Amino acid sequence: MSKPLPKLDTSSLDSLFSTEEQRQEEKLEKIMMLSVDNLHVFRNHPFKVRMDEDMIQLIDTVKENGVLVPAIVRPSPYGEGYEIVAGHRRQFASIQNGLTELPCIVRDLTDEQATIIMVDSNIQREHILPTERGFAYKMKLDAMKRQGRRTDLTSSQVGTKLKRADSILAEQVGESRNQIQRYIRLTYLIEPLREYVDGVSEDGKKLGLSQGVELSYLSEELQNMVVKYIYDLEIMPSHAQAIRMKNLSKENRLDENVIYSIMTEEKANQKEKLSFKMEEINQFFPRDYTPRQKSEVILKLLKGWSKKRDKQQER
Repeated sequence: MSKPLPKLDTSSLDSLFSTEEQRQEEKLEKIMMLSVDNLHVFRNHPFKVRMDEDMIQLIDTVKENGVLVPAIVRPSPYGEGYEIVAGHRRQFASIQNGLTELPCIVRDLTDEQATIIMVDSNIQREHILPTERGFAYKMKLDAMKRQGRRTDLTSSQVGTKLKRADSILAEQVGESRNQIQRYIRLTYLIEPLREYVDGVSEDGKKLGLSQGVELSYLSEELQNMVVKYIYDLEIMPSHAQAIRMKNLSKENRLDENVIYSIMTEEKANQKEKLSFKMEEINQFFPRDYTPRQKSEVILKLLKGWSKKRDKQQER
């Protein structure tokens, strides 16, 4: 007579399946309501939150429907709370509507992963300033390099499956490699010149992207001189003038007097104008006089001379 089979203990199997189910559940991203006060701006975030038309529309949308797309955050690596990876504008719109919490997805991300997600979630927006784009491209390229992508290959290495990081980025954003590098050059401009390129300076002046790229090769000291004459002379350097300044700078032949001479040259689209070399008139003025002050003094003297001449002719 055969012996009955022993009973199998299935508790361990139940535990196994239960644990696997729990693991799968844990992998699912959950939306959490987090206090807006515990959400911090991404370090060196290149995209400014501006009160423009797009933001006004977003504020109205949040007021009517709430925040429809959760922000992506990660536990702050710099202290308490969470660092916003994607959702800075949603946080701002929520605060403007008096909301105290924001729906968020919390992810454990490395610095490189967080940077790439942050850039990708913003770079396709319609209204992005040129220097914002430059800083974003630079941050993403640096993150890609730190992730271990090969970036030392040249275009002559035909047939390789590996690509330069800037080639990969160019394909992702629909720009040429050259244009990517042009935008990144803007990050080497001092803040006043960046504001001129972005068209957000207080005086309303605008500097072309091409001029900004060329001026980015100047030292900070020389860039500050250019800003000084933009303000004092109320003129912007042309693309050709910016190129000349860059080339002279590389030859260590660019100084304040040369910058002044270049920027006061007559441009093709300007009316005829009279200009002086700085060394010709500096001897007549205190050292701290700006070109604008010198110009005002010269015009005042000329007006006085003109009145005196008119009186002499009437006699």
